[in-house]
Amino acid sequence: MSAMLAFFTRHSHRHRTRLRRPVRIPDEAPSTDAIFIVIRRMRSPLVFITTVFAISVLGLSIIPGKDANGNATHLSPFEAFYFISYTASTIGFGEIVPFTTAQRMWVTVCIFMTVVGWAYAIGTLLSLLQSASFQDAVAMQRFRRKVKRIREPFLIVCGYGQAGRQVCRELDEAGRRFVVIDSHDGRVERIATDELESDVPALEADASLPSVLGMAGLSNQYCEGVLALTDDDTDNLAIVMATTLLRPGTSVIARCMDRVVEERMDDFAPNAVINPSDRYGAYLVLALQRPATYNLVKWLMDPRDDAMPKPLQPKPGGCWVVCADGEFAEEVTSDLERAGMNVTVADPKDGHPDVSRANGFVVGTDNDTTNLALAEHAKIARSDLFVAVRQQSDARASLVSALAIDSVFTPTELVAQESLARVVTPLFWSFVEYAVQQPNEFAEGIIARLTAHCGHTGKERMLVDLSAQGSPALHRWLLHDELTVGQILKSSDGRDEHLPLVPLVLVRNGEHIFAPDESTTVTTDDHLLVVGHRSGLVALHETQYSDAAAEYIATGAHVPETWLWRKLKRHRPAA
Repeated sequence: MSAMLAFFTRHSHRHRTRLRRPVRIPDEAPSTDAIFIVIRRMRSPLVFITTVFAISVLGLSIIPGKDANGNATHLSPFEAFYFISYTASTIGFGEIVPFTTAQRMWVTVCIFMTVVGWAYAIGTLLSLLQSASFQDAVAMQRFRRKVKRIREPFLIVCGYGQAGRQVCRELDEAGRRFVVIDSHDGRVERIATDELESDVPALEADASLPSVLGMAGLSNQYCEGVLALTDDDTDNLAIVMATTLLRPGTSVIARCMDRVVEERMDDFAPNAVINPSDRYGAYLVLALQRPATYNLVKWLMDPRDDAMPKPLQPKPGGCWVVCADGEFAEEVTSDLERAGMNVTVADPKDGHPDVSRANGFVVGTDNDTTNLALAEHAKIARSDLFVAVRQQSDARASLVSALAIDSVFTPTELVAQESLARVVTPLFWSFVEYAVQQPNEFAEGIIARLTAHCGHTGKERMLVDLSAQGSPALHRWLLHDELTVGQILKSSDGRDEHLPLVPLVLVRNGEHIFAPDESTTVTTDDHLLVVGHRSGLVALHETQYSDAAAEYIATGAHVPETWLWRKLKRHRPAA
């Protein structure tokens, strides 16, 4: 248990030991002005057209014509300019005065020269509009404008792969604003087809560059955090460095697969570094030692609206076989051995390992097909074997479900779940950290309360702010009377009915009270984190703002809700 405690809390008590020099956050990028690119690319066509126009006007002014009496005459420079203007633009009003043959020959030459000039200019313009540099400049300027228009707290999500995409989808459903940066071709374009509710500013650029983070709003007063979820650990390290150095105090959560890079990130004191391989090993040990705790934590963090699964029942102790490669094998083996397991590591290239005497089997190659084949063979060899499988891509999730695997490890899913738990409701993550430190009976008690009030479904979370701004009706009541947690969770339609909600954390003056008893008294400015069905959250929201509902749940008295009805009831004669 001490190893588990150290694992989940090792990122919580970091502090900076060096002073930082204040530096302006850069937000400039070279060649990002679309107008400048247009002028630069269209310079030659415009010079050509201007030259043709000037020569045409000059020639038409010099070539003599004849008036009605046959006398030689010349067009004035303005008349020549006027004629060439509507001729070169293909309008063609006709001759000002009848031209001579020489003048008409010159006009013919001018027409062909201007047509060539216009063709050259239009061709260059079409080529410019299709060029990557111009499109990037337009996209960047549009991105800048969208970011500057944000007037509410937002997050910068770096990386729109599987983890980033899931995080963005859940943030959007939670009503949170965010900005997306990704350097891979095509990923940013997915945002338009993902049917997100909000208009998400997105840019295809290298998020590891400080100037790109600056353009994404790192210096914006509404930026409340950065999520470094790219596929490259070095890029994530650069994002952590830029965020902590350029804007100290800003929340930053990073994904990292390499232990060495993770240690380098730790020096910059991010809020969290999520190594999915290391995390999964800890969760696996948690499932072995305290299955109820594992079941509760994983179910609450999973954004899918699934019923609470039955607790895993792996055989404790005994021999475990880990058939994996790379750092995943090292991390899982290390965690299992620290938990007192006898672990045998098998190379996937050597074929099917012997699992006849094993209690558990962990398979984790980089290929999903190979993992499923190894898992199926192990199940055939021993039907009661506990099997854990690493799933690289969600494309084969249906096959994993059909195979009835005991424990599935999807790195991107784990990263997304922990990131969301930290940023959507930070207080919820403090509950997770507390729960994994407690004995199994603590989780069993929470599960029993959830089952009693919510059944096996319903895990939406809401933070109830009992201040005058967050819950005006409840706050007004608390100024002169008492309320308990249990009373707040009563239905305003009937005090005997308990809302399908369970309290997880009560915060008072910075102190956290986990799983508070329903008899606990609340005070003004307390914060209460509850979990349960959406219907319960809607009903609780009504209680927060209705004085009549607040008085009813506290006393049971039905109070008229409108001023007129209260007046009529006050002056109504007694029967």
